[in-house]
Amino acid sequence: MAQANLWGHFSRLAPSDEIIPIMERGEGCYVWDVDGRRYLDGLSGLFTVQAGHGRTELAEAASKQGAELGYFPIWTYAHPNAIELASKLASLAPGALNRVFFTTGGSEAIESAWKLARKYFKLRGKPAKVKGITRYLGYHGTTMGALSLTGIPAFRQDYEPLVPSVGRAANTNAYRCISCSKAGAGCTLWCADDIEQIILREGPDTVAAVFVEPVQNSGGCFTAPPEYFTRVREICDRHDILMISDETICAYGRLGAMFGSERMGYVPDILTSAKGLTSGYSPLGAMIVHDKVVEPFLEPGAMFSHGLTFAGHPVSCAVALANLEIFERDGLIENVRANEGAFRAALESLRDLPIVGDIRGMGYFYGIEMVKNRETKESFDAEECELLIRQHLSRRLLELGLICRSDDRGDPVIQLAPPLISGPQQFEEITAVLRTVLVEAMDKLGMTSGVR
Repeated sequence: MAQANLWGHFSRLAPSDEIIPIMERGEGCYVWDVDGRRYLDGLSGLFTVQAGHGRTELAEAASKQGAELGYFPIWTYAHPNAIELASKLASLAPGALNRVFFTTGGSEAIESAWKLARKYFKLRGKPAKVKGITRYLGYHGTTMGALSLTGIPAFRQDYEPLVPSVGRAANTNAYRCISCSKAGAGCTLWCADDIEQIILREGPDTVAAVFVEPVQNSGGCFTAPPEYFTRVREICDRHDILMISDETICAYGRLGAMFGSERMGYVPDILTSAKGLTSGYSPLGAMIVHDKVVEPFLEPGAMFSHGLTFAGHPVSCAVALANLEIFERDGLIENVRANEGAFRAALESLRDLPIVGDIRGMGYFYGIEMVKNRETKESFDAEECELLIRQHLSRRLLELGLICRSDDRGDPVIQLAPPLISGPQQFEEITAVLRTVLVEAMDKLGMTSGVR
């Protein structure tokens, strides 16, 4: 039935001998398929299940709320859970991020943020400020506005023309930074200055917002150099541009702080989030807005004419509140901070394998970039990536009971983001499986010289 009727997301439909994994239940860091096979969920579903699987208190919160008030919109109305959750998020968010606009997911939160930025400048008498600037390979979602901001050419090309007026700046891939290697004196923050160069080329009076992720997901967990976000914040302030922090993945403990921007030391004008807000137990996103952006909308007659039927759903808000209680009660963020060093060390143990080029990330969010030649950083061509990613890694990782992401939207990487309840036992399982599949991959690609 799955092969005949279900259209999987980002999935190939062509008939094949591959069996579609059908996951039936979960508990803690593990899930089981319909045949009873256990898998370590090394990706938290999709960077989402922060509190782990099988949390009965989250299911109970949903059931209780569903019986009491299963649905009501927040279009000119309110309900207690939306009010309480908005207040809670405002208290947790950095700086003066005090107003919460709910969505049902990350793409919608980004879509909402771009629309809000445009309307904000119109209310301030600057209607020409409509453009957005993002970073190369940055992923911001799949709705048409969010896809327009997304910097992955292969994702965009089938749907062009998209929303115009998007500039694409350099990302923070230090492993392949040509500018810094030429400078010979370390980081020059060229990647931040590139944002300003695009602003100047486009015209500061036409740019509304710069979109950044605290750690860039697509391309494999690119971390930013010290002072990068301080420089970006200065650039945005200098040109009267809103700084929007896309934290669909990086919020709610993933980087070892409630919000990624908090960990990276900056306060955005708008913060978008989703995924871990409910640990995936119910769909919910949130755009958290700085007081300065809210101010023009407080004038008589002003309105942000935008909304979503299921945004701020009573059941989802109840689940989110219960999820945040688990964060506090069980110390999930403290667990990440206590164990992130051990997680990194476990992954670093794979550096003896010639196929491992770079290991990058922070908290419980890491990428391993694979290379053909570690000395030259030579990557794999398209045919080799097809063999490496789709014909080997994707299949063998599942066979050995590990769910993670093998991806070649940039250079080929393996990404890991285990539930925030994970610890050394899970790290050991992850690296054992990775070592096996990477050694096998080298054998298939003729790279096994010197490896035991």
